[in-house]
Amino acid sequence: MDTTNALRGTLRPVLADRNARLCLATVLVSGFGSTALWLTAGIWVKDRTGSDSLAALCAFALWAPQLAGPLLGTLADRHRRRPLLLAGNLALAPLVASLCLAGSRLWYVLGVLFLYGALGAVLDAAETALVATALDGALLGAMNGLRTAAGEGTKLLAPLAGAALYTASGIRAVALLDAASFLLTAWLVLLLRVRESPPPRTGDRLAGTLAGARHLWHTAALRPLVLAAGATLGLAGLNGALLFAVVDRGLGRPAAFAGILYAAQGAGSVLCGLASGALLRRCGERGLAVLGIGVFAVAVALRALPYAPLAVGCSLLIGAGLPCVLIAAFTAVQRGTPPALLGRVAATASTVVFVPNALALGLGSGLVAVADHRLLLGLAGAAGLLCAGALARSKAGSRTGGSGERRGPGRPENISPG
Repeated sequence: MDTTNALRGTLRPVLADRNARLCLATVLVSGFGSTALWLTAGIWVKDRTGSDSLAALCAFALWAPQLAGPLLGTLADRHRRRPLLLAGNLALAPLVASLCLAGSRLWYVLGVLFLYGALGAVLDAAETALVATALDGALLGAMNGLRTAAGEGTKLLAPLAGAALYTASGIRAVALLDAASFLLTAWLVLLLRVRESPPPRTGDRLAGTLAGARHLWHTAALRPLVLAAGATLGLAGLNGALLFAVVDRGLGRPAAFAGILYAAQGAGSVLCGLASGALLRRCGERGLAVLGIGVFAVAVALRALPYAPLAVGCSLLIGAGLPCVLIAAFTAVQRGTPPALLGRVAATASTVVFVPNALALGLGSGLVAVADHRLLLGLAGAAGLLCAGALARSKAGSRTGGSGERRGPGRPENISPG
């Protein structure tokens, strides 16, 4: 009962806020369309070429722009965020719709996806900054948790809907669905009530681009959290590369059993997103991250045991642990960064956190061919526990309090993402 009341106490203030409801709606709408498209684009390429490698290029084309995260985040800080989000979503709609004209041109599909990923990185940074401006600072933790729950929820449904629509009507129907989702998202952004000051102009563009990285490195409250999140996502990439080895060699199940594990992980992420606001209030950002890394590490190590029910439970715990780390890190970034820097810091943090995941996926796919997956899972779990211990022992900075509450006046723009 206490847990239920705490959850209600966390959700009610967020859902009572008009801007928070609109922000959550944008996550649901744009996330549904985007998830449906990137999956079906890979299916389309596989159907046209018969190549698994070329199909994998679709995901890489979307991810590659993250390498330029600090530069792309600079764009989010040089413009007011709400007009930028509005213009970006309106630009993405015709870009995605142009896939209807792709025909058999693989290069065109990959080019559209690359531009999609680049513009998406800018908009992600702008959205992170706008949420910190549009909401009271006390709501940020719960809001980030609900955004995570909404995003993971779309991943449970959108792939099925996208695949069904692709089977029935082809890639054009999915492209038009995603284009419509961006138009609807633009309308939701238009409804936001936010007052933004014109961004300051800086003369040295290179120095401005690097300012986000300098802020992350020199802010003691942020650096350990973001680095720990990057290390954990690297271990998560290795764990993801071992999935089919766990299913096949470990459990002796067909490859389709991976879908059950994916669903369990998604369910864990949704539950974590709903509970994260209450957990943040009790543990603070650093405590929540340590808890999440620890849960993730233990679950990864236990995946080495050849029991299907245990594997499903471990997937649920992995899904619950990873979002704790991300929510903690990016909430700290929002609370501990001056508004003028927030786009650059958020984009730089995203690069630090998510690039190791992609690199570890590639490394893990090679390691699993030459090493026992149980050994790799055990090493990943041990490394995760070491990471949690190192973060717990690291010295907290003075920018954010241990409880996760920001010092100073009541809105994020009055202090000093992902």
